[in-house]
Amino acid sequence: MATYVIGDLQGCLDPLLQLLEQVGFDRQQDRLWFTGDLVNRGPQSLESLRFVKELGDSALTVLGNHDLHLIAVSEGHDKYLHRDDTLGDILAAPDRDELLRWLRHRPLLHYDEQRDLAMVHAGLPPQWTIQEARGHAREVESVLRSDDYRDFLDHMYGNQPDRWQADLTGHERRRFIVNCLTRLRYCSADGRLALDAKGKPGSQPEDTMPWFQAPKRKSRMTRILFGHWSTLGLYRDDNVIALDTGCLWGGSLTAIRLEDGEIFSQDCPQTKRPGMA
Repeated sequence: MATYVIGDLQGCLDPLLQLLEQVGFDRQQDRLWFTGDLVNRGPQSLESLRFVKELGDSALTVLGNHDLHLIAVSEGHDKYLHRDDTLGDILAAPDRDELLRWLRHRPLLHYDEQRDLAMVHAGLPPQWTIQEARGHAREVESVLRSDDYRDFLDHMYGNQPDRWQADLTGHERRRFIVNCLTRLRYCSADGRLALDAKGKPGSQPEDTMPWFQAPKRKSRMTRILFGHWSTLGLYRDDNVIALDTGCLWGGSLTAIRLEDGEIFSQDCPQTKRPGMA
């Protein structure tokens, strides 16, 4: 039995199928973990969502910002639609409600106690221990899975608050949690989020750094796998593994086998131009 952790899919199903053939994936024995963003901007968002869902217990995915965006748009938040979104096929599909309900019940963070290893789409602020991060993720997961999820979606978008305070409550607290887990790349040493910075390290605003290099980061003893950051690419240092290698942009789809750390990569056709959001 092998476990493969795979970077951002974003509707690029054909490269995934080629990658699974390359590693000899056996759904009866092996497991797939996805770092989130199963959908959007790529050409096969509907097919990708159906494929991962149909894998059942053989697959595990955390929610990414594009996954949450799909859920929000499906509930009428059209003002946030981007001209390059590829969500129309899902929204028009006969199994749309079933797919969206399944997606809404995915976790924001997965933690493997035996391996002391976590998977999240984007990152963690330096103030959180891994146990605190798990608790905060569950706060939002419980709302997303409840009858009140539409109210949460009404207040999900936005960059404020940009720094964690334990006394944050309500929509502001949940928005901060979601922004860390699904959007974070850079922050200041004291954990102030720089959510508008999206480029490769070295391009960020002064006095900010990749979240995983923040001094005194309380989650540093747990290895964390994440995606979201195609301009960072494959990165294995600071007790983190970044796996978004820009499949959508003509890069590759990357997987790591947890049992021995071997990396597998599948070249991808260019779907979007570099620099597009």
